[in-house]
Amino acid sequence: MWQYNHADWYVHKVLALAAKYAAPAPSSRGVIAVRAALRWLGTPYSWGGGGPSGPSYGIAQGSGIKGFDCSSLAQYAWAKAGVTIDRVAADQYNDGPHVPRDALQPGDLLFFATNTSDLRTIHHVGIYLGRGRMVHAPQTGDVVRISDFAHNAYRQSQYVGATRPSPTNHHNSQV
Repeated sequence: MWQYNHADWYVHKVLALAAKYAAPAPSSRGVIAVRAALRWLGTPYSWGGGGPSGPSYGIAQGSGIKGFDCSSLAQYAWAKAGVTIDRVAADQYNDGPHVPRDALQPGDLLFFATNTSDLRTIHHVGIYLGRGRMVHAPQTGDVVRISDFAHNAYRQSQYVGATRPSPTNHHNSQV
């Protein structure tokens, strides 16, 4: 005797729910990093400013501004999650396993380069929030903000990949 509804719509609904529960949950460290970064929404961009302990005065065009640049915001957020990462975006790219785009989780670091075939040209990093959005410190004259990167042609043309920072910093490994 059948114990449940075998209508196609019902079977598909149950299978979809099962897949949802089987999907990996965002890492708790990633969620902590996201919350830490979101605390600073509206904080001025300061080139060379910020670090693991919070906003600070930057250098050059950031010397009179207390805030974060893109990589220091990522460094701060992940420090709050108990993970030490490098200071510069291009170096942060190797501070954990690289993550395929279809496996992104909140907290993963998103990287953007001038020349997508040359990782040495990475110039920007954002912290993935989910639903194609990131929190980041975009540029001089701007503030820490949430931006859509998935539907932004400029960001898409410069996207080179993502990293999930880890306490062990498995350089150049793949998830």
